[in-house]
Parts: sequence; structure tokens; C-alpha cells
Amino acid sequence: MRRAVMTGPTSSRPEGKPWIMDIHAYVPGKSKAADGRVLKKLSANENPLGTSAAALQARAEAGDPSSYPDPDSTALRAAIGGLHGIDPARIVCGTGSDELLNLVAQGFAGPGDEVLFSRFSFSVYDIAARRCGAIPVEVADKDYGADVDVLLAAVNDRTRVVFIANPNNPTGTYLPRTELERLHAGLPADVLLVVDQAYAEYLAEGEGDGGMELAARHNNVVVTRTFSKIYGLAGERIGWATGAPHLVDVLNRIRGPFNVTIGGQAAACAAMADQQFVADSRDHNTAELARFTAAIEALGNHGLRPIPSSANFLLILFEGALKAETALSAIGEAGYAVRHLPGQGLPNALRITIGTAQDMDVIAAVLRDLAENIS
Repeated sequence: MRRAVMTGPTSSRPEGKPWIMDIHAYVPGKSKAADGRVLKKLSANENPLGTSAAALQARAEAGDPSSYPDPDSTALRAAIGGLHGIDPARIVCGTGSDELLNLVAQGFAGPGDEVLFSRFSFSVYDIAARRCGAIPVEVADKDYGADVDVLLAAVNDRTRVVFIANPNNPTGTYLPRTELERLHAGLPADVLLVVDQAYAEYLAEGEGDGGMELAARHNNVVVTRTFSKIYGLAGERIGWATGAPHLVDVLNRIRGPFNVTIGGQAAACAAMADQQFVADSRDHNTAELARFTAAIEALGNHGLRPIPSSANFLLILFEGALKAETALSAIGEAGYAVRHLPGQGLPNALRITIGTAQDMDVIAAVLRDLAENIS
């Protein structure tokens, strides 16, 4: 059969959709210097304590890799449900929470719709919106955190999804339970609130934002979590989400059919069973974050300002003579990779993952020496 003759502009090659071509691809944290030297990576918010020994053993003893994994992650969903008190039928697993964040936008927004988030939010939100042809709408922040009033004022009849990272990446700011409830209460019933809790396990016991309760009680809330951070399984790419059955059904319709590996499912189950490792990781982070924050606060008269963090990293603003680029170079010379984020509107800031006590002492000393000698 002959192809129909097309009239109008043509191209000599397949072209990406315009909304795809508007995407600026995600840029991961660096692990090498410009000259190729391998640096210790404090740029990706990985767990400095590594991974639970039980999780490593379970991963090593997982089933035959020549077979497909359980497509429904049945045992993993049961373990998640048992730990968090959630019906496994209300849980969906993904290739990291990144897959699920993208699927949420794809499942509930499309061309002409709007996806809403605060300035200085996780860069994947913009990508997720554009990927499905929706319009990303970035609204003003309040001192590097979400402003509920500004978010609600931006909602209109085209708004379909609102993303909130809590604690927020890359700033570490935190929206308390009362504010998250106020945000949800102000949204129309047909707008989906997505609470990205990638760093929630770093909060003190009993300090939760109430996102899980909202997801359990309402038909327009999804909460996402990851095993990449406190559980130390970033390399396995395992995430999960929970929400009302009809929301989970949409995500299941479009997720990858075998999206969590055999080893990943086994490791995640074992990691959840080892809550002592989680507690130790949280305690380490709490102590070192406080110590490092105090060291940076002591340099306030030199223009360094830490943004109070509830996560496993600290965002430092350089508001004086010492510039972020200069500090980035000096920290690299000391053997460390940290995150500079000019592409996210933070050219005057560095995000530094909390590492070991020695790591934080070295970086604090580098910044102190720079600040005192440049002012």
C-alpha cells in the first residue's frame, strides 16, 4: 500500500515532541574532578554508613537472575505494609521513587494541564510535567521552602498535580503537619497532592508530616518513599508509593511490568527488617548535621548561611566575599565532590551531603580557612 502524500512542512528525520525537547535532562551529582580525579561523593545524599549487612546478604542470596522478578513485588509490598500499617493493595513499587513521580504526572496530567511546585524543589518535578506535555508551574518560595499560601493562590482550573518534597531537596526545608494539612484542605478534590518523602526517615521519631494519614483518608493524595537514602540501596533503584486504590490502579497500569529486580526486592525486605541500622543512620545524621551546621553558623560573619535542614544534607548560601564556585573548587582539591546547583537557581549555594565525622571536619576546615583568608 502506498503511503498517503503529506502536505505542509516535513523533516528528513524523526523529531522529538516539542515538550520533550524543552526538558533539561537531570544532572546527577559529580564523583570526579575536572581533571578526572575520583572524589569522595557527598553530592548525591547517599548514606555514609553504607547498607545494612542483612540487606547485602539478602541481595547476594536472591533468586536466579535469569528469571523475571515478581512483577507485583508481592513480598515487598507486604513488608512495607506491615512496617507502616498500610494495606498492601494500596502500595505500588517502582524503579526508585523517580519512576513513580514521573508516572503520577503521566497518569493524571497531560497537554494543557498544569503541574505545580515551589521554587527550589526537586528538579524531577519539572521533568515529569514536561515529559507528559503538561505545563510546569513554579511558584515563589518562602526562605527556600514551600509557601502554602502562594501554592494555593496559583491553583486554577488547569491544575492537576501539586508536588511537595518534604523534607525538601535541595534545600532541606520542612513543611510541618499543620501546613501540609492546610495545603491539602485548600486544594480542589480533583487536584492530586503528591508528598515526596524521600528523606522522611531522617526526621525524629513522631515528627512526621501527616502525609501517610492524608493518603489513607483522602482520594487525592499520593505519598512516595525511597530505599535510596537512609536504607542505603541507591544502586538498586527501589521506591514505593501509597494512596487510594483508584490512584494506585492508575500507576499500576503504566509502570514497568518488572520494574523492581529480584535482588532489589529481597534487599529492600531485609533492609526494612533491620530497623537498628535505620536508627543508627538517623542518629549519626542528627549528630553530624547539628555539628556541621554549627560550624557553618560560626562563619556567618563571613557571609556563609546554612539553611536549617531536616534531611541528610545541608544547603549553604555564600552571601559574602567567598563565592560558591571558589568553595566548590577548594572542596574538590580536598578530595570531595559536593553539589553546585546553578541550574536550579542556586548559583550562590552548595548542597553538601552529611558524611562521616571526619568528612565533615575536613570540609568545615576548608570553608573556615577560605572564609577567613578571603574576607
